Amino acid sequence: MNLLSVIKKEKEYWLVDQVRKEGCTEESYRAAFEQLLHQWREQNVGYLSLLMDPTFEDWLLARGFSKVSTIVEYTREINSSFSVDSGIVVKALVNAEMNDAQFAHLYERCRSGSANKNNLFTIEQVMESLENELGREWRTTCFIFQKSGEPIGLSIPVIEHGTVDEGRLFYFGVVPEWRGKGYGRAFHRMSLQLLKEIGATTYVGSTDEANEPMIRIFEQNGCVLRDRKGIYRIDR
Repeated sequence: MNLLSVIKKEKEYWLVDQVRKEGCTEESYRAAFEQLLHQWREQNVGYLSLLMDPTFEDWLLARGFSKVSTIVEYTREINSSFSVDSGIVVKALVNAEMNDAQFAHLYERCRSGSANKNNLFTIEQVMESLENELGREWRTTCFIFQKSGEPIGLSIPVIEHGTVDEGRLFYFGVVPEWRGKGYGRAFHRMSLQLLKEIGATTYVGSTDEANEPMIRIFEQNGCVLRDRKGIYRIDR
């Protein structure tokens, strides 16, 4: 039984997420994680970042982890079409007049000033992870939102690895000067439509519990709270 989802980057990091399994005991999760933690130490990897139920917090802190923050996870069914703002143009990066360096700059602007506390990567590492995690055709998965020809946001809709129809947003954001004007809600709704078009029937999104603007967007677009997890980290 796969109780932990793991993304590995050579000797740099492991990103671990607890997989909820109905009927699975805390002892089973502890055993699975102890084994994984032993492997991480043996392989001399830089750090391990973990998403896990807060009920394990004291147990994790006793093993050398530090608490980073807490995320909330929202979900909704994708069983209808979603309206598109007529004043917004959506372009896939592969079709946009924007090179990778310009896209990286837009990405960095979108994530600047974020309330999310778990910013693990530099923008160079983010760009590297796009191909590592999404494949060589990653540019077809990245979408840019433009108003009057100006790029003001982006979204990266994907099907969650290991599923056939669970939609996620690898990243979603609005540039700082366009926040607080309703565009976040519109872009998120348009992202749900993009997920529908690639075959998603369910959406799962997460954000830091302190990110009230994103939580409002989830709720305004019909998402409901599904889960809450702590973010923990241990370094070599």
